[in-house]
Formats: sequence, C-alpha cells, structure tokens
Amino acid sequence: MTLPTWQSLDDQAVAISRALAMDSVQKVGNGHPGTAMSLAPVAYTLFQRILKHDPANPNWIARDRFVLSCGHSSLTLYIQLYLSGYGVELSDLQSFRTFNSKTPGHPEYGHTIGVETTTGPLGQGVANAVGMAMAARYEKGLLDPENKTDIFDHNIWVMASDGDLQEGVSAEASSLAGTQALGNLKVIYDDNRISIEGDTHVAFTEDVSARYRSYGWEVFEVAAKSDGDVDRESLEKAMLKSLEINNKPVLIRLSTVIAWPAPNARGTAKSHGSALGPDEVAATKQKLGLDPTQFFVVPKEVIQHTRAVRQRGAALHKNWLDKFESWQKSNTDQSLLLNRLLKKELPTNWEKNIPIFPSDKEIATRAASGKVIQSIAAMLPEFWGGSADLADSNNTTIEGGGSFLPSISKMAGANPFGRIIHFGIREHAMGSILNGAALHGLVKPFAGTFLVFSDYMRGAVRLSALMQLPVTYVWTHDSIGLGEDGPTHQPVEHLSALRAIPGLAVVRPADANEVSACWVEIVKNAKPVGLALSRQNLPVIDRSKFKGTENVKKGAYVLAYGDQNSTDKCEVILIATGSEVHLALAAREQLLGMGTKARVVSAPCLEWFLEQPITYQELVLPKKIRARVSIEAGIAQSWYQYIGDAGVPVSLEHFGASASASVLFKEFGFTVENVVKAAKESIRKAHG
Repeated sequence: MTLPTWQSLDDQAVAISRALAMDSVQKVGNGHPGTAMSLAPVAYTLFQRILKHDPANPNWIARDRFVLSCGHSSLTLYIQLYLSGYGVELSDLQSFRTFNSKTPGHPEYGHTIGVETTTGPLGQGVANAVGMAMAARYEKGLLDPENKTDIFDHNIWVMASDGDLQEGVSAEASSLAGTQALGNLKVIYDDNRISIEGDTHVAFTEDVSARYRSYGWEVFEVAAKSDGDVDRESLEKAMLKSLEINNKPVLIRLSTVIAWPAPNARGTAKSHGSALGPDEVAATKQKLGLDPTQFFVVPKEVIQHTRAVRQRGAALHKNWLDKFESWQKSNTDQSLLLNRLLKKELPTNWEKNIPIFPSDKEIATRAASGKVIQSIAAMLPEFWGGSADLADSNNTTIEGGGSFLPSISKMAGANPFGRIIHFGIREHAMGSILNGAALHGLVKPFAGTFLVFSDYMRGAVRLSALMQLPVTYVWTHDSIGLGEDGPTHQPVEHLSALRAIPGLAVVRPADANEVSACWVEIVKNAKPVGLALSRQNLPVIDRSKFKGTENVKKGAYVLAYGDQNSTDKCEVILIATGSEVHLALAAREQLLGMGTKARVVSAPCLEWFLEQPITYQELVLPKKIRARVSIEAGIAQSWYQYIGDAGVPVSLEHFGASASASVLFKEFGFTVENVVKAAKESIRKAHG
C-alpha cells in the first residue's frame, strides 16, 4: 500500500480533532476527553489513510471493519465519522451525550452510521472483532471456497485500552484468535497506563506483549515521542507491516500519554472521565496552535481535505465493483447465495425437512434440537456454530461440517471454512464472538453450553438483546432434571433472570415437536434467543389427543381445554414450560377425575406471547378464570404477572441437590399431587 504524502492540513485536522474532543465534553459537562485527544492521530491515520472504506456506502460488504472497543472514548470515532463524511456533522458533536443525538455517550450499533458494534462494556469490542474476523473467513468459504479472488478479503481493526485487555472476555477471545490464526485481525492497544483509579500498575503489571505472543499473535511495539505525542510515522509503519501479515492476528502496542498535549491534565486519571475545564482547554488549544476563544471551529479547507477520503473510498469501491461484476458472471451459484444473504431471505421451503417426532418414544429436547439443527444446516449454509467444549452434551455439532480451524492446524478434520466452531471453555467470549459474527452480516450463528453457565456470558447476551442480533444460544441441562451433577450445575434462578433482559426471547419447549416449531420461528424471526433444553428424556405429546404445534410460534397456547367439548368450561388454568408441561397434563387428568376442569397452557416463550394481540392473549388466559397455577422448575419470579393474586406457583425457591431427576422432582414438589393441591388452593383463593 502506497500512502499519500502527509500534509500540513493533516496536522491541522489532528489538532482540530483534539480540540473537538475537548469542546464536546466541556459543552455537555461530562464525558471522556483524554483518550480521544491522545488517539486523535491514530484514528485519523486509520480513517484517512489505512482503512478500506467508502463513507457513501457504509455497508459495503468488502469494507474493513473498525471497532472502538474502548467505547467510553466514543469521540475518537465520532470525530472521524464527521471528518470522513459519514453523516455526523458539527452540530452532532455539539449535542454529544444528549437525548436522541447521533453521538450518545458510547457508540451504539444501528443508531449512528459507521458504528459497527455497540461498545462500552470493556473487552466486548475485542471479542466482537474476533467474531467478525472468524465470520469473514467463513463467509469467504461460502463465496470463494477455492480462494480464486481477493474481493471478499478485508481486515478487522480494533482500538483497545488497558481496561479492555484487563477484562477476561478479551483474554478468552484473544486466545482463541491465536488458535484460529486470524490474519485479518489487527488490534491497536492504547498503552497509556491510566485508568479511573490512576496508574494501571496498581492492578495490571503483566507483560502484555509477551502474553499476546504466547497466544500466537504478532506484536509490534511503538514507543511515544520524547514529548509524549504519538509517533505517527512509526505507527504508520507498524500498520503497513501488519497488513503484510495474514497468518496470525496482530497487536500493535502503542505507548501514548492520555490527554496529550494538555499542560496539566495529560497523564492524569482525571482526564480520563472529566471535562478539562475552561482554563485547561484554552491552554491546550494554544499548544495546538488554535484560537483558545473559539469552540467547534473547523476551517473550510480542513473539512474539504478530510472529506476527500470519500473520493478515495469511491474509487476503491468502484474498482471492487468491477471485479465483483466479473466474479458474479463466473460464479452464478455463489452470486445467488450472496444476493439471498444480503437480502436476509430464506430459501424456499427451507423448513420442509424439519423433523416431526412420533409420540411412541421419549426424547430429550436437547437431542431433538440436535436433529433439527442437522435439518436446518442442510438447507442454510449460513447456519454456523458450535459449543463451549460441550458439543456432545449440547447436541450442537453439524454432522460432516468439519472443524472451523486454520489450514495450519494439526487437528483432525480441520477446515478453515468448517461449520463446527470449537470455542473452548470460554463462555463469555463465545457469546461476544457470536455477536461479532452476526454483526459481520451474512451468517446465522449459534452456540451451546449448559443453562447454568449462561451466567458466564450474560454481558454478551445483554448486548445481543441491545443490538437485536440474530444469535441463538442453545442452553441445555435446563433444570434440576440434569440430576446428579448437583446444585452447582442446576439452574434455578436463570430462566427468570434471563427473562428480565429486554429484547431476549427465552424459549423452553415442552417436547420434541415444540422444539421443531420453536426452531422454525427462531430462524424466521432472526432475533436473539436463548433456547433452554432438557438433559432428561421427555414424552412426545400425542397431538391426536391434544392440540397441535401451530400456535407454538405465539409463545403460549392451549394444549388441552378443561372440557374438550367446550372451550369455555374451565375452573383453573395450569401454565407450564418445558418438562413440567407433562406434569400439568397428568394433573389435569387427575383433576378431571375429581370433577374439576383444568385447562393446560404450554408457554414455551413468554416474550413471544406478550407480542401477540390482546385478543389472542385473552383466548389463552381469559381474565375471568382467576384460578391459575404456574409450574416451572425454577424460581417463580417471572410468573406472577400471569397467575395474578389468586394464582399459586409450583416452583423451586432454593438450590437443588445431587440426585437423580426423578428423586429431585419428587423431593422438591414437582408431582401430580402437589400440582393438584396447588390448583385446589388457587380455586379457593379465586372464589374467596
């Protein structure tokens, strides 16, 4: 890559970038100016000289991705989006961190054009970038399996802070990135030795370079100039060298001084997260050669110069389009696939081979899910995933898909374009990598672990929901029904805790055929879902006796009416999920023998149910029937809005124990007798 000569206008643009960072924070009265000031030449060099991007076409599939992992320094990104012409304007910088502005406190995906992922929780951006880099390689395999062209090749660039590299999620992801030999991943580590509590050496003394080399990364170290400023020329050389490396990820360890060149604030913890104050801002502008009395001033010639990057981007894009059009003509099948993936469409009749399970055999819902995954994978090449070292338990292996591993791997079945991802025991990174893969744009990623370990990945799950990404978490061993592994492995509070995350659908099917129906809806919806599945075998509901699965997609449905001859005759509603639905059906039979008519509602997904029209909700849970029992082997917290003041939960309000599933369900009250007792109690409460 040949770069244009650095000009005085470039120096002015960097100085103005630093001033804009100060002005934006000073105006609103809060924010993080220091890192945006010190990293101004870094971000400017990337956006103006290194990145392959086209501001006029921000979703160009072959663009380089830029991830600001240290999301608190959002101005580092916003200012470059402004200078490059992404649609952020000076007025947006003036409204920094205010309601409905394009420049919120931390970058938000889908809110500001040019923001590739939501960052702020430290470490997530690094792990997202690993997912993007992995997805880029997998998508390359879908579109160019014989590596005949470079048109789909691009890099993932990251800016990361000390805080990012202290977080465990970045360590997990970086370790995997080394194993995967992700040569398309370039991380710039801002080594400024400052965090909120001061010098990072109070908690962070390791040799980061040695750590990353041990992961299998190439590491370049760039020292600061003698005055503390970024050595831009040395940095640029390191960036260009990194572009030549395609067999391993790269870490550029860059020494900086936070808030440079502020005379008093630089190198201080205060400059990390506080406005510098009018006097310090004025003094800093003088050092930068700017008028200290002016605010948010960008000379016309500077903005004209920086927005010339749009011309460079347009030229890059046009050159790519010429190659792309030629590729399309000679790669008809792959071209059709790409067109479908870009449109977020599914193939015609993709679900035709989704299995239907007979009712004469019991099957664990995790096992049923594994069979459904095979049928989906056969129709959707973009369907891609694995497990956190629990593939056989989670049933998340795509049979014959090959292990997603670099060509240099010595592991059996290694395939750089394989469909089976081995995440290792890295649940948090796994969740964040799935997010990054989904953000990259073309794949439908999924991955599994035990439900109890969703705690380890909650930060990533929350961001899946925040960004509304098409990520599917396969969480098996969903209750005390997993048995002898005991309370450390038995999820009790997890279903309610996960339901508390806005925008996440928690799906717990009752039997194998509900699993099939749920998976179809998951693929169609393309939204974040947690699928909770049983370890133990469950009966397959006889749909000739009970209602079919056509309303599973609505989140809750009447499985059995109190009186099959009349949908109105009902004294109590039994609402259950997962394995407990079978308990509800058995209790209904016993109640019927006592002359009490009970309706059974299977509720695989409360979030989907709440999306339905009120009229449908009323048909399933009529307000006039106040006697209600919820049955779920976990805490009852998420059920009270459905059962009301007369309702009685059959729940587990304590941790489990080590014993067989049958013993535990009996000992902890998940019996027909106890459900019947709860139903009678609720009827009494409902009628005073």
